[in-house]
Amino acid sequence: MRITFVCLMAGLLLAGSVAAKETAAAKDTFSVIHSRKSVKSFTGAAVSTADLDKIIRAGMAAPTAVNQQPWSFVVITDPATRAALAAGLPNARGIDKAGAVIIVCAEPEKAHMKSREFAIIDASLASENILLATEALGLGGHWTASYPYEDKMKHVRAVLGIPAAVIPLNVILVGVPTGEDKPKDKYQKDKIHWGTW
Repeated sequence: MRITFVCLMAGLLLAGSVAAKETAAAKDTFSVIHSRKSVKSFTGAAVSTADLDKIIRAGMAAPTAVNQQPWSFVVITDPATRAALAAGLPNARGIDKAGAVIIVCAEPEKAHMKSREFAIIDASLASENILLATEALGLGGHWTASYPYEDKMKHVRAVLGIPAAVIPLNVILVGVPTGEDKPKDKYQKDKIHWGTW
């Protein structure tokens, strides 16, 4: 009887501990989501290879149609290459001070049904994971579009040697933020339709 009681109590304590950890993780997740912002002001400090690996791993954890994972990532830390990219990306403000850039590429030939649309959707999901992971690490990130602009995609392909069949979806700036950029509250109640339009 005493052993049964001890086992029961141990089980309840363990269950409570797991529930508490799940609650803490959920709060942390929501904090990261609501803290994410487009950071364009960086200190110029380097981003470690370990952090970049964590960020890319988070990107690869994104959902993808039929698990085809039609994406590739080009990671650039070299200042000269970042400057070359900046020359054809006028909206990539802050690229000179970012510690790294990650180019998320969509590969239609590897997508479900070889679909360009699926490849772009899947790579976009990976991009959001990258931005959230960047925020979670205390870094700043900023999505600069190259797709759907033909001139910008051509420029990124030329600088980085990306094959013509691969879509350079974006150039994500990653770096140590100065703290100038703040998150925005984007909640709009009138955008929610409960039950029907």
